[in-house]
Amino acid sequence: MAVEHSMQSSTIVDVLEKILDKGVVIAGDITVGIADVELLTIKIRLIVASVDKAKEIGMDWWENDPYLTSKAADNNTKALQEENKRLQERLESLEQSMSKNRLNSKEFNY
Repeated sequence: MAVEHSMQSSTIVDVLEKILDKGVVIAGDITVGIADVELLTIKIRLIVASVDKAKEIGMDWWENDPYLTSKAADNNTKALQEENKRLQERLESLEQSMSKNRLNSKEFNY
């Protein structure tokens, strides 16, 4: 008596490769309520895809999150330094104009 083995055309690796290549989106909402009064709603969105596929569809949030990449932290630091410099220049300009106004007002009071 011969033992028959079923031949599957796709393995788990093949299925995973297809999922990562094409991507899978799972969406759902969870609502908690009592007596027809909605107390809490949680929206869940999950996408399973390769990094290349995610970038292709415009999902690259991990590249700009300072907790996940040092590049984002460096960009954030540079932006803060530039803003700080602009604010310091503006403050100096305001202080100079205020001191000029004080000098002009003193001249008219005498």
